[in-house]
Amino acid sequence: MEKRVVITGIGVVSPLGHDVATFWDNLQKGVCAIRPIQNIPTEGLKVSVAAEITDFDPASFDVDKGTMRRADRYSQFALAAASQAMADSGLECEPERFGVYVGSGVGGIHTLCSEHEKMLNEGVGRVSPLFVPMMISNIAAGNIAIQYHAEGPCLPIVTACATATHSIGEAFRTIKYGYADAIIAGGAESAIVPIAVSGFANSKALSLATDPNEASLPFDKRRGGFVIGEGSGIVILEEYEHAKRRGAKIYAEVCGFGNTCDAYHYTAPRSDAKSQTIAIANALKEANFSDSEKLYVNAHGTGTALNDKTETLALKQALGEDLAHKIMISSNKSMFGHCLGAAGGLEMVATVLSLKNGVLPPTINLNESDPDCDLDYIPHTARKAQADIAISNSFGFGGQNACVAVRRV
Repeated sequence: MEKRVVITGIGVVSPLGHDVATFWDNLQKGVCAIRPIQNIPTEGLKVSVAAEITDFDPASFDVDKGTMRRADRYSQFALAAASQAMADSGLECEPERFGVYVGSGVGGIHTLCSEHEKMLNEGVGRVSPLFVPMMISNIAAGNIAIQYHAEGPCLPIVTACATATHSIGEAFRTIKYGYADAIIAGGAESAIVPIAVSGFANSKALSLATDPNEASLPFDKRRGGFVIGEGSGIVILEEYEHAKRRGAKIYAEVCGFGNTCDAYHYTAPRSDAKSQTIAIANALKEANFSDSEKLYVNAHGTGTALNDKTETLALKQALGEDLAHKIMISSNKSMFGHCLGAAGGLEMVATVLSLKNGVLPPTINLNESDPDCDLDYIPHTARKAQADIAISNSFGFGGQNACVAVRRV
């Protein structure tokens, strides 16, 4: 028997705020969190702006202090966001029926860089014995499972920029088919280090703009690449009857998931948008979407030349031309950049809050429409509108495509 799955807790650490209330307030206001880079030296870098987290205090969260001290920055973000989501949910669950699906696209690259430098300067004997457990991409999920005694399935997914959305989608399926009662799901990332920024920039993926308001421009014809961000977005997925029995607050119902691969190119999406189209169509089909319903799309919307027009095409193909022009779309990345493996988690939190509150965040700085991007992207200011159903799209290097559908409750 298939189970219903709902979201009962949310948590964020983001460039727009380190708690849900601040994050949502700034998202509605269209605040731009992109700034000149402060946390790393920028001499010689092609890129001068990012969506950094500059005032994060790991000790301010209800997490074991020793675990926080021994964690890479990305894992600290994940633990902090998970602690918020768990407190918000008030979840109690049998350990064997409780899981963690929290991934990262890059993992502990801060630890990798610092320990590599230490080895070069001080010798191999100075490399920390904690180097490996701090650096690996599954350790955020492992740390969260230890913190909350989650002894059920633990699956840290790594699918580049689609990581968090895949994590949420796979967690949804795990609960839907009875393998768990609740799962902490999402993603975390902190990859604003010189080597990562240089790699993205040299592959021509990043915007070279120096003005923060001219840098992240999803769906605008002036767009020139994405702006790198960091953070973590976590949601608590729970079987509906389990949540109902304990009187849990319910944000939204997770009702569909699409998961495909372009099998085409290691960075570029397919120009015909075939696989993205199927992912979106599959999620909406599983959600029993009707053309009469009001649909909101939290777009992947990176601000790269290829992604934005391909995503637009995929929406048209999945929905039909006429319906595609009636839906409402926005890109959160216009405000807090592209947080890589964390992006889908932050955007899922934004999506469920949009449904719950009847307010759709804007795509800021969308001043010059691209002819290839001719849909309703909610430019400049948030819109009061009550959607019935929403999807969150994420597409990653390697042709990884994910789409999760959620319904208002």
